[in-house]
Amino acid sequence: MSDVTVLRADRWVDVADGEVRSPAVVVVEENRIVSVDGSGIPSGAREIDLGDVTLLPGLMDMEINLVLGGPNTSSPVRRAIHGVQDDPVFRTLRATVNARTTLFAGFTTVRNLGLMVKTGGYLLDVALGRVIDAGWVVGPRIISAGHAITPTGGHLDPTMFRQFAPHVLPLSVEEGIANGVPEVRKAVRYQLKYGAGVIKISASGGVMSHSGEAGAQQYSFEELCAIVDEAHRAGIRVAAHAHGDGAIRSCIEAGVDCIEHGSLASEDTIRMMVEHGTFLVPTSYLSEGLDISMAAPELQAKAAEVFPQARSMLGKAIKAGVKIACGTDAPAVPHGKNAKELWAMVDRGMTPMQALQAATMTSAELINRQDDLGRLAPRYLADIIAVPGNPAEDITMTEDVRFVMKDGQVHLGG
Repeated sequence: MSDVTVLRADRWVDVADGEVRSPAVVVVEENRIVSVDGSGIPSGAREIDLGDVTLLPGLMDMEINLVLGGPNTSSPVRRAIHGVQDDPVFRTLRATVNARTTLFAGFTTVRNLGLMVKTGGYLLDVALGRVIDAGWVVGPRIISAGHAITPTGGHLDPTMFRQFAPHVLPLSVEEGIANGVPEVRKAVRYQLKYGAGVIKISASGGVMSHSGEAGAQQYSFEELCAIVDEAHRAGIRVAAHAHGDGAIRSCIEAGVDCIEHGSLASEDTIRMMVEHGTFLVPTSYLSEGLDISMAAPELQAKAAEVFPQARSMLGKAIKAGVKIACGTDAPAVPHGKNAKELWAMVDRGMTPMQALQAATMTSAELINRQDDLGRLAPRYLADIIAVPGNPAEDITMTEDVRFVMKDGQVHLGG
């Protein structure tokens, strides 16, 4: 029996050239694309005719936390996603449901950016990625950060989300609470030892934590440099949660590879990002999609101050030519609603094709996978989705995924 699958559809998106082409005849052998023009079809190949849809490369979410949120989190108690009621085993099992939801939304590759819960030092997202790779559960390809690295009382210190009293939920260096150069080096080395493929750090305050002003810098320049040094010597990139302009500048100067959020970046700092080739994952749909109705009044006030500036910042970054990748910060945006971020990027000034490129080619470049992910092209991995209509004209079509193939295996439709 042939191990070749032929996908036929009315259209496909060539994200490299920024064109929608017709028709689509994509030939897949095992887990790789052989051709996109129908050449090389052997006898006995399996054919799937998807009809009036558009084929796209699998989309990518570069800011997600599959271990948080998801089923059983709708009640007021469960909305405290950084709480202490769920043990690591329960969280990991629930994460398998979030992973399936994410894949069926058309997102075939994600960065899981940092555990912010008590785990005893276990890297839950690394384990989740391993079982997905083994085919035991269904989900996207995961680049895992392990534990987010944060100073005591920093935004990603989970005790700061619920204002816990002293000595409640003590966390170790291995679990990401690290102060001073020796500890941050140890924290990075621990995540790398146990399988992290990216390092996530807290460089500034946040909106939904009681860690002070959202823009306040939380790691010193010396600590930032030590983190980057440890990661880069291992060939691993660093992603920094950073809202404040000064914190973002310090991250860029220290060599951080990617800024998450970047809400308060000035035009001078945006130019710095362009000059240094620093990526931005703006998570811009948060300003519409984050439900803050049950947040403390002071956190709602921060959101009201930061989110309008974040929308404006993204428009300036788009015009300046910053390398912008797609990320949602799910579950702050519900799992499965990931494509809303593409709508937000278009709303802030991208063309629909630029938003598609951000969620494919640019995201692939961010994770150093531009040679085998992010395009429908020969020799690329067969991560292919189908949506109705023409997403290069109406980006909201990406919210209606009809077909998902990941690594040559059909998971939805077909």
